[in-house]
Amino acid sequence: MRKEYIAGMLLISMMALVLGCGKSAQIESEGADLKPVIYLYPTEDDTEIAVSLNYNGNLVELIPEFNAEDTWNVTANRDGQITFEGQTYDYLFWEGDPAYSYDFFSGFCIRGADTEMFLREKLPLLGLNESETEEFIEFWVPMMEGNEFNMISFQGNNYDKNAKLTINPQPDNIIRVFMAWYPTERYIKINPQYIETPSRDGFTVVEWGGNKVK
Repeated sequence: MRKEYIAGMLLISMMALVLGCGKSAQIESEGADLKPVIYLYPTEDDTEIAVSLNYNGNLVELIPEFNAEDTWNVTANRDGQITFEGQTYDYLFWEGDPAYSYDFFSGFCIRGADTEMFLREKLPLLGLNESETEEFIEFWVPMMEGNEFNMISFQGNNYDKNAKLTINPQPDNIIRVFMAWYPTERYIKINPQYIETPSRDGFTVVEWGGNKVK
């Protein structure tokens, strides 16, 4: 009886550890990569730029469509205006169904009602300017603020290698803010994610998007 009791308590403790901590979690996506938008800020107007996307998944929408293999060939100005085959755009847009998983080794578990405040704090630290931050919040917060909690992890190397951007001429800075997240009814303990603020000096490329993974 004593041995059974101890074994039962050990099992309960192990289950609590797994459920209560986001450490070493990798989650396969049940959703799409939504709204990745790419802004181009060259140092001179009328700069010719080739932007290539090598995506591990199925691209479902492109605005505008590529005009070369997996590539947009465009002209961009210092203010971010992009010209593509005679049409002007604020950014390049793509969406896709990923064939890879997302890391939740570190991140943040935030009350739904606090999500907008959290993003207003973190997005500038991640490198977004004021208008990019507002666009990000306008798109994502309505899906998140009504949840009890949101588990959020900004993807880094994992995203870079599965949605690889190649840009010519090479930018001085590439800032990619991709938020993998999911709603949860309870608080989940997770190691806080380290954020390093990038530079925006010189030719800078910015991208933001996200995925509600489940």
